[in-house]
Amino acid sequence: MASNRINRINEEIQKELSQLLRKVKDPRVQDTMISITRVETTPDLRYAKVYVSFLQEERARDAMAGLKSAGGFLRRELGRGLQLRYAPELVWSLDDSIAYGARMLKLIDSLGVEQDETDPE
Repeated sequence: MASNRINRINEEIQKELSQLLRKVKDPRVQDTMISITRVETTPDLRYAKVYVSFLQEERARDAMAGLKSAGGFLRRELGRGLQLRYAPELVWSLDDSIAYGARMLKLIDSLGVEQDETDPE
């Protein structure tokens, strides 16, 4: 039962942070397309590991520095938005699963195997 609560909190933190990223005034964050892919919160709700993905991979390092710099603001606003006893400390982590998937798709396409369009499988 507690895991359901943690999952709901993770989803709420993800939604709230997605909205709060628009309010960050750091140009490293504003000028980059950032997607929060998932959030994992510790059972005591003290820490939240936030997995982020970037559309422009060349800006990822600067954007991560901007997110870490804006961490205090985001934590404070997250605490105001969610009714939790403690606002979790945000730990930012780069999620490269989207880039990895795109790279694998490109490799598969480069094999040149043709698929039969009439085959339902």
